[in-house]
Amino acid sequence: MKVLKVVLIALVALGLLVGVGGLLISPQFTVSRTLTVNAAPEKIYALIADPRAWQQWSAWNQRDPAMAIEYSGPASGSGAVWAWKSKSQGDGRMTFIKAEPPKRLGYELFFPDFGTTSTGDFRLESNGGATQVTWTMNGDMGGNPVYRWMGLFMDRMVGPDFDAGLANLKNLAEKR
Repeated sequence: MKVLKVVLIALVALGLLVGVGGLLISPQFTVSRTLTVNAAPEKIYALIADPRAWQQWSAWNQRDPAMAIEYSGPASGSGAVWAWKSKSQGDGRMTFIKAEPPKRLGYELFFPDFGTTSTGDFRLESNGGATQVTWTMNGDMGGNPVYRWMGLFMDRMVGPDFDAGLANLKNLAEKR
């Protein structure tokens, strides 16, 4: 009986730590990666501003080639939308919300499984014959304390996918 009481007290303390501790954590997170690509900004921009081109370089599309994708809006740039359903990569929708060819592409990213929306952008800065590409995502995990704990690890969870995507984008742009 004494062991059960200790276990119950420990579980309540753990629940309070997760709940109250999670509420003390900022809901905001940022993931950002930068890579230099030996190609003109126009070549790179064409690969990021067209949702159909993402299948050629995105880490998520590479991991699930059978991903069901629907496109709407213009073919590229501001207003272009793509939504996907994937058993392994989850479901989501990306909308390009601000286009400044060939320097910047802003996006909004919605994940229905979590009910969260993130925003971000690609920034392309010409640097001699190369282009510095920065991919950033900013999000808000909301009031859920468990999601806030997840927010602490977003850079470690999503960052490697940004790295892989940028490496694929570099290879593709430099071959063109």
